[in-house]
Formats: sequence, C-alpha cells, structure tokens
Amino acid sequence: MNITVNEELKAYIDPLTPDEHDALERSLLAEGCRDALVLWGDVLVDGHNRYGICQKHGLPFQTVQNTHFKSMEDVHLWMIDQHLGRRSVSDFQRGVLALRKREILAERRASLLAASSQANPSTDAPETTADTPAAAVPGLPDTERLSSRQDIAKAARLSSSQVVLIEKIQKQAASELVAAIKSGAISINAAAAVASLPEEEQKAAAMAGKEELKQAAKRVREARRKPREEVALPPATDAATEAASDLDELSQLRQRVAELSAENAALRSQLAALQAPTTAHSVPW
Repeated sequence: MNITVNEELKAYIDPLTPDEHDALERSLLAEGCRDALVLWGDVLVDGHNRYGICQKHGLPFQTVQNTHFKSMEDVHLWMIDQHLGRRSVSDFQRGVLALRKREILAERRASLLAASSQANPSTDAPETTADTPAAAVPGLPDTERLSSRQDIAKAARLSSSQVVLIEKIQKQAASELVAAIKSGAISINAAAAVASLPEEEQKAAAMAGKEELKQAAKRVREARRKPREEVALPPATDAATEAASDLDELSQLRQRVAELSAENAALRSQLAALQAPTTAHSVPW
C-alpha cells in the first residue's frame, strides 16, 4: 500500500509530547492498531503517530478513505474538528485550533463572495462584516458559521474571555512562552500578562522556568495596578482639600455673621441711648 506523508499536514496539529508518544506506543504494542488511518487518496490525513509506530514495529493497520474532501481546506477543517473533540487537547490548543478554523472559514467566505460577485456583477454582494451570517454566503453551509467570538468560544469549549487571552498570546507571545504554555508551565491568564513584556524578557522568563514565569506575570499585574491607584488618588485628595476649604469658608462666614450681629446690637444700643432724652423732654409737665 502506497501511503504519502505530507509534512505540512503532519505538522498542522501540535505533535504529541514524548510521554504521550510513549504511552501510545505501549498501547499499540499491547493491543494493536485498532483505529483505521484516514487517507485522502494516498495522502495520510489522520494517524501520523500510529502510522510511524506501526512502521517501526511492523504492526498491521487498516485504512479508510474520506471521500468528502474536495480541497486541502476541507482536510484542514476536518483535522481541526477531530482534535477539538478530543479530551486530551488542552484549553490553549483548542483555542488556537478554533481561531485557525475561523481564519479558514473567513478566507473561504471571501472567496465565495468574490466568485458570486463575478458571476452576478449586477447583484450587490452581502456585506462582509463579522455579524453577517455565514449562511447568507452562497455555497457556504450553515454549519460552517464561526463569525463571532462567542462562536469560537463555543467551538473550543472555552469562555469568550479565554478566547481574547489566546488571541493576545498568538499576537504577542515569544515562541519560548508559547512552548511554556503547551508544556503546562504557565496558565493562559498568566501567559497573557507575560506576553505584554518585550520579547527578550519573555524569553528570559520562559528559560528560567515555571517560578520565574509566575513572578513575571505577578510583576506585570502589579505594574498595571499601580498606575490605576495613582490615578485614583488625586481626585480623593482634591475632594478632601475641597471639603476642608468649604469648612474653612463656612467657619469664616459664621464668624463674620457673629461680628455683624455684634455690631448691629451695638448700633441699636447707641440709637436707643440717643433717643432716650428726646423722649423725656417731650413729655408734658
């Protein structure tokens, strides 16, 4: 049987860790290769690790053709869906796969829209916004809808906030930091914080190990928290100063009122003293 191993397909999904590969090898040696390898013509699509182990030990295996593939895009999407459904795939890996699926579907959707516009130049093409349903694109099945972050989160069995963090890691993280995430040395949340550091600092933290990665994430969070606290202090200080100023002004006003009241009382006394003789002489004897 002629089986072609496409290196691009083999590397499309993250490889097994050494421990996972050893466990698979022990299982195949003990129980044989029970699951058939999936082919597209003579190209191996699923089962690269099993194929390699079977070749190494001369173990028999079965193959099955997937006749639904029409393009390499179909193969990629099928591979992604297969791994999204596996429990052994980490949260980070599922997020990366779901985001990769979104890119493929977006490219396919753009191609179909362009083809539709060329075929019907007089027909206005639907807007290509993220909110446009995939079903509105001719030739794109309703099942292939992955336009929003909520769709991606659902496909990857993650929260929308986790998807945001994984997107940030993909854009900013050094390869050493990504490797640390995949090995379990750092969480997605902490890795997203470390990813905001310059690349050299990320590499240094990743090379130093789990504890240093944890401390680096802590430093980033504290640095973010400090400016917020400093920004929050001036309004509080201004409010206190304003309140003290208001109290001082009120005290001055009260003192002034008291002074005016005293002056008023003195004037009344003087007026009464001046009026007293006049009143006496006016009385008839």
